[in-house]
Amino acid sequence: MGQTLPKPGLRPFLPADAPILAAIFVAAIQELTGDDYSEAQQEAWAAAAEDEAAFGKRLAGQLTLIATLQNSPVGFVSLKGADHIDLLYVHPGAARQGIATMLVDALEKLAGARGATNLTVDASDTAETFFQRRGYVGKQRNTITVNGEWLANTTMQKTLAENAAPGAPS
Repeated sequence: MGQTLPKPGLRPFLPADAPILAAIFVAAIQELTGDDYSEAQQEAWAAAAEDEAAFGKRLAGQLTLIATLQNSPVGFVSLKGADHIDLLYVHPGAARQGIATMLVDALEKLAGARGATNLTVDASDTAETFFQRRGYVGKQRNTITVNGEWLANTTMQKTLAENAAPGAPS
């Protein structure tokens, strides 16, 4: 018999969430990106969360949503400015259970309601297929330096549904 999983919840970021979100960020990089990035690249990438105060400040400065299971954070997504997905990370123990989909669905709705017509994301090689399935189209390949390591990603864009904002002119 299959066990019914608890329904995930969604809530805004609180400053006290920074340590657990930093841990989710590191765990996701270490456990989910190994097919696409070397160990040295993973370590350089994960180092962005070593300074939890700075990491929390980055999340607090953006529209950050947290997915929870039984009130515990299991993933998060952040919107930088009006139309750029900056961070999307799900704990490996909750991966492939619809958490990322729920987070991006909510962020797309909020961005559209705020007037965004397109969303962009610099998707890691690991996340690129996820975004393609959601209608994002690759626009350009990027190579960035993170803590002395070169990492590749793809800038992708999705056109949001027209009239996403209630009462928006057609």
